[in-house]
Parts: sequence; C-alpha cells; structure tokens
Amino acid sequence: MKLSGPSRLCWLALTLWVAAPVRANEDPAPSDRPEDTPAQPAEPVPAADAPAAAPADEARPVENWLEAQVELARRGFSGGSIDGVRGPQSAAALRAFQRGAGLAETGDLDKATRESLLLTAPAFTQHLLTAEEKATIQPLAPTWLGKSEQSALAYTSVLELVAELYHASPNFVRRLNPAVNWDDLLPGVLLKVPAVGHVTVTGRAAQLQVRLAAHELEATDDTGRVIAHFPVSIARMVEKRPLGELHVTVVIPDPNYTFDPEVFPESPEARELGRKLIVPPGPNNPVGVAWIGLDRTGYGIHGTPDPEKIGRTESHGCFRLANWDARTLLGLAWTGLPVMVEP
Repeated sequence: MKLSGPSRLCWLALTLWVAAPVRANEDPAPSDRPEDTPAQPAEPVPAADAPAAAPADEARPVENWLEAQVELARRGFSGGSIDGVRGPQSAAALRAFQRGAGLAETGDLDKATRESLLLTAPAFTQHLLTAEEKATIQPLAPTWLGKSEQSALAYTSVLELVAELYHASPNFVRRLNPAVNWDDLLPGVLLKVPAVGHVTVTGRAAQLQVRLAAHELEATDDTGRVIAHFPVSIARMVEKRPLGELHVTVVIPDPNYTFDPEVFPESPEARELGRKLIVPPGPNNPVGVAWIGLDRTGYGIHGTPDPEKIGRTESHGCFRLANWDARTLLGLAWTGLPVMVEP
C-alpha cells in the first residue's frame, strides 16, 4: 500500500505488532495483522494503580487547582500535565466536567462546582522506585537505525518515567521533590507525586468528538453525556485536518512503528538507508503507547513521546494525545466507534 502526503507519517497499517490483546469488541481482520514479526518489546513498566476512593463521608470539595486537576484526571477529564496551575487545558477539562454534571460551564472553581467535584482521596502519594523500573531506563538513539536496534523505546530517565506514570509535568515533579538528585537515584527512594494512576472511565463510549478549534477530544455515552475529555494536537496544515464522521477500525496498545524513507525525503539518513525499519514499541515510540486507527487512509488517534506539546497544531494529520490519555482512551475505544470531527 502506498500513501501520499505528510499524513503517511502517522500510518501504522503497513506493519504493526500487537503487544497485548486488542481491547475492542472485535479482533482485527487477518488483513489488518502484520506479515512480518518485528522484534519483541521489553516488558512495560506497570502503570500505577489509581488511589482507592475515600468513603463518602470523608470526601470533600476540592480546595484548589492542584486538587481539581488530580480529581478530574481520576475521572477521565484530563487537563494535560498536572502542575497545580489553572491553564487553558485545565479550564477546558473543568468545563467538560461541568457540562457532564449539568453545571454552568464557567471553567472556574465556583461554589457549585466544588460541591460537585469531591476529592475522593488525598491529592498526593509516594512512588517507591524499584530496581525493575530503574533497569528499564535506557538512552534514546539519535538515529532511526539506532532506534530500530533498541529492545524498546523506553523511558530515558527516572524523572520521565515518574512524571508520565502520574500524569504530571516533569518540572512539577521536581518541585515536589526539591532534595532529589535526579541524575543519581537508587532503587528504594520514595518520591512525592500526584495521586493519579491508571484511569478507568465509568460508562461506555457511544461516540468520540474532536473539536479542532478547541483542540479537544471527548467521549460521550449513548445519552450524550460527556464521560471523558482529553486535550489533543491536530495537523498544522488545514487541508490535512479531516472533517465529518469517521469510525475506529483498529485498537492497538503498545504498537511498533514503520520508518519509511519515502516519507522523509529531506533526511540524509533516509536517503542513505533506502529501506524501511521497524521501530520497537515503548513510550518514546513516535506514536507513543497506543494506536487507534480510523477509516480515513493515514489517520488515527495515538500517543506521543512529548506530552508537554499536546494541544498544539503540530501533527501531520493524526490526533495526538499524551500517553496516559491514550491509554485511558484504549479502554473506551472499540471497532466501529463513531468519531465526529468538527471545525
């Protein structure tokens, strides 16, 4: 299959290896499976478990934006990287929560919102760095050939690992742990982190909506209620932004990536290689930890190794999410799920 134009950068159907069972209502058809088997990925770092909900009589209204970001993230309303600051993405997540709760969409922590958004567990927890986690850290090769020869495109530092596990800005994690020397961490150290882990959204998605101008992706149930919200990056070029109704065709966790030199004619390395490469799975894979393919050639929803850039117009046509949001969306997506793309 030959694809034309920049959107080929996002296309994974050429070669994909499924590292875990497809989390969808149907397995992909045999034609969706790869003909060649690339290198096996290393074992992924387990995602942190979400904190247990507090008893109803212990839950209380959130008091500040840090608590709001944490509690919204636990419920599937992502405001991007947690940093304790009211930014545009945090305000958008709060408006989505307000809309789903039948509240006025102020984007502010007004009295009615705080009474509805109850903190179900402490906002902070501790992460114990294990020897197994430390052993997965490896540098990222600067070339495509080097990347293809790695066992996995794993986290490059403990800071990157911890920040991504807990949906946080790396700088915020640094501020929470001012005495930590991040260049010389040993297993057994305890790190203060936001108390957000793997998120499982309650309810079944009946439709995904992508609002291009707002840089938002939302999941709604069969009543139209918003059950999840994520900031998303879109294509810089207007002509590369699809509009109208699309559908999910495949749902793949931890995909690999095919580097096609024809897609990168400006690259000296690509011109010299003259052949495709299979880049292994991992959080630093070009499409992150998830690929949700759409029925428009070359388009999909996927993760990214650069969560701090989410919300910008930088992709080649696909819809990019932070890796933690992409994993959450994997639990909601199913083959045939409608995806409405609005201006």
